Amino acid sequence: MTILRLFTLLSCAGPLAAQTFLQMSDPQIGMYSKDHDFEHETANFEFAIATANRLKPAFVVVTGDLVNQPGNAAQIAEYHRIAAKLDPAIKLYSVAGNHDVGNEPTRESLALYRERFGPDYYTFRLGGMAGFVLDSNLEKGTDAVPDEAAKMEAWFKAELEKAKRDGVRHLIVFQHIPFFLKDPNEPDDYFVVPPATRQRYLKLLHQYGVTQVFAGHYHRNAEGHDGDLEMITTGPIGMPLEGAKSGLRMVRVEGDAVTHKYYDFGDLPDRSGVAQPFHAAISAFEPRCLTGAGRQESRHGKPGGLLYPTRALTKIHDFSTADSRTRRAKTS
Repeated sequence: MTILRLFTLLSCAGPLAAQTFLQMSDPQIGMYSKDHDFEHETANFEFAIATANRLKPAFVVVTGDLVNQPGNAAQIAEYHRIAAKLDPAIKLYSVAGNHDVGNEPTRESLALYRERFGPDYYTFRLGGMAGFVLDSNLEKGTDAVPDEAAKMEAWFKAELEKAKRDGVRHLIVFQHIPFFLKDPNEPDDYFVVPPATRQRYLKLLHQYGVTQVFAGHYHRNAEGHDGDLEMITTGPIGMPLEGAKSGLRMVRVEGDAVTHKYYDFGDLPDRSGVAQPFHAAISAFEPRCLTGAGRQESRHGKPGGLLYPTRALTKIHDFSTADSRTRRAKTS
């Protein structure tokens, strides 16, 4: 590589990173030890945050199950302590999971989540992208809070309309529970949104041209399609199930394309390119520098100061469950 090419690449590094984000899911502080401690989750989450600080994406989204036990003050404090190590230049967006508000959310559990973490559904903008964070617990277990579920659905439709009217190119949804794993017509299951609600939301997503939904909850990876819509279910940075590995997903938004790849903690990239070798990434980046990302967001979490946790670099646990043949237990 010539000095001129290297200088060009480095001069573009900041704006290019603004087109990349990281999806982390299910840190689920306390899951490994069944709420006795969270040393294991601490090491994994610290490493994931250190990785984000190294790769410098535009933002990090954590798609739910931030803690293992709803309302557990120590687990909540540990999530915030580690999240605060994210470089303040990198936005952090947290998503509500079933372990954060309960499988059957109540007014009390929703109020507690909103007090401790902020809103459970909201939007943000980055350049030509609009992110829609949904509380999937209001799509699945709504018996105690039907009015809250209806309120979120109406809000979502209004926000989609607004983004479409503004000419936003990429409308991307983030939630904890996937609408489906592989097939939009698959039967109801603990790991997916019930069919009736699923079909109603899928119709809305198609109506407004949403082409990606990123979720977690499954504690392993899965991908499915409904026409042009990609349903991407991402494995955990916390405890994996059935032989999966802990890791994170890197997503790149450029032009009309959204590309993504899951990396387990033993196979992380050197830089924030997706699904291409390092030298190929350099060639792809050279033609132009992307500037003026024009970030704006309605409400989001509060990232704290930069700290590179060296302890996490030497103590990483990404083991699968002891028995990879275990049932799909309702512990995720």
